[in-house]
Amino acid sequence: MPHLFPMPALFSYVVARDYGFAPNPFQGYCTLATCKPDIRKAAGLGDWIVGTGSKKKGLGRHIVYAMCVTEAMTFNEYWSDSRFRSKRPTMRSSISRAFGDNIYHRDHSGCWHQRDSHHSHADRMPNHANIARDTKANRVLISDDFIYWGGSGPEIPLFSGHDICKNGQGHKRKFPADVIDEFIDWIRGFNDSGCLADPLDWGSM
Repeated sequence: MPHLFPMPALFSYVVARDYGFAPNPFQGYCTLATCKPDIRKAAGLGDWIVGTGSKKKGLGRHIVYAMCVTEAMTFNEYWSDSRFRSKRPTMRSSISRAFGDNIYHRDHSGCWHQRDSHHSHADRMPNHANIARDTKANRVLISDDFIYWGGSGPEIPLFSGHDICKNGQGHKRKFPADVIDEFIDWIRGFNDSGCLADPLDWGSM
């Protein structure tokens, strides 16, 4: 269900690896809990995040997902929230559960713990490089107002003559208000929501 927030911002970046981990579009919520610490730190409630496809995979200018941020919380809050217990990865369960993104919490001494996950080492030991990058922003972005297409998303048009797609690493953020309004109208025009398809990179596993 659409939420009403004033003056949204738009963040655009390339989803280079689409495994349903970052973002994680399962169990009724789209969450961004790993990678992209700069976006997780800066995006506020009502802001839009759009992930686009990789040119290397023939999906440049195609949308992977769009989410309106409807909640934000710390890793410990995310870890302990009963709504997101099913997003804790279980490697011997379904593939969507294996790519769960609820992998971090911090103990009373301030030490970070990483659950066995897509961001751990192959031997199931914590990956300290991923821990350092992911926890650079102690913030998880959550949405119940999203569309996730995986590798089947449509091509993104220009909005008021502006290309919102990012090339390469990082993200784009500074868009005129009319561009953001046109983008939101375009997304709403699909009259659809939720997870519509499997992640693209599941096909290469």
